[in-house]
Amino acid sequence: MSKDSPTLLTVRDAAERLGVTPRTLKYYEERGLVSPTRSEGRYRLYDEDDLKRFGRILRLRSLGFSLHSVTEMLKRPLESVDGGHRYSTESLQQIHDAIEQQVAALDARIESVRRELKEAQKLRAELSPDLDYLKRRLAGENAEALLEQRRNARAKAGNATPSKQATEPDAPTPGVSTPGKSS
Repeated sequence: MSKDSPTLLTVRDAAERLGVTPRTLKYYEERGLVSPTRSEGRYRLYDEDDLKRFGRILRLRSLGFSLHSVTEMLKRPLESVDGGHRYSTESLQQIHDAIEQQVAALDARIESVRRELKEAQKLRAELSPDLDYLKRRLAGENAEALLEQRRNARAKAGNATPSKQATEPDAPTPGVSTPGKSS
């Protein structure tokens, strides 16, 4: 190997050097944050630039940034400032805007899920008495007694109207013929 060719490290060696597990490196690759070169045998090989990128990812994660935020930050170049590297004001604004858009999209999604949850809870509340009735009927309880309990419960709740009579779902209403059936 010549002095001009870069040193390439295997996953195990790169992970050891960075103080992480090989799975961590593979995970960040799966997320599209790093793209190592591959050997002829398809093994991952990492160069110094890859290690610097991993170092940056690990520092940002240790500071509590989410992977989405880290992804946005990696899209922006660092500038040399006072012997170190920092984001320019323009880069920081772009990162801010991208993350703000993600948060707004998540807020909209949360609101949508809340509406769906409220609808699902309402439907569940409507179905629960029916399910209870059916369980009790299957357990052998008297249909007339159960229907009377349902009428009383509705009347107490203020939902019953005098003209409506609760009937068993599969039983015909007395005096009313059902098409295809005789009363």
